[in-house]
Amino acid sequence: MRIMGLDVGSKTVGVALSDPLGFTAQGLEIIKINEEAGEFGFNRLGELVKQYKVDKFVVGLPKNMNNTEGPRVEASKAYGEKIADLFGLPVEYQDERLTTVQAERMLVEQADVSRGKRKKVIDKLAAQLILQNYLDKMF
Repeated sequence: MRIMGLDVGSKTVGVALSDPLGFTAQGLEIIKINEEAGEFGFNRLGELVKQYKVDKFVVGLPKNMNNTEGPRVEASKAYGEKIADLFGLPVEYQDERLTTVQAERMLVEQADVSRGKRKKVIDKLAAQLILQNYLDKMF
């Protein structure tokens, strides 16, 4: 079963993919979107779903540290509802608190990546962490 993890922002969607057995997550790419203009990258997402034969989505929920839900959680849930309708696949949600912070720390400590380069990969790595946390809960 292939599961696709998504880190949904207002300008980008980080995409990660599980291995066919659902044990590990790999960052795949970052899709540029424009939430304000109503451009959500669904065409590219559809290409990836077809190419990798995706069976399910996991969308990160950026809850507040006190476990409350703000506008970004609402936006992520709306994105999840849209992709469920578009692709006819189940969508689950994964708490993503601190995944972007964790991704940033990993890039700084382990890869010593410059700030400019970090911005280009952080959403993909955050999507990978969201998906890996989900997969770890399953097994």
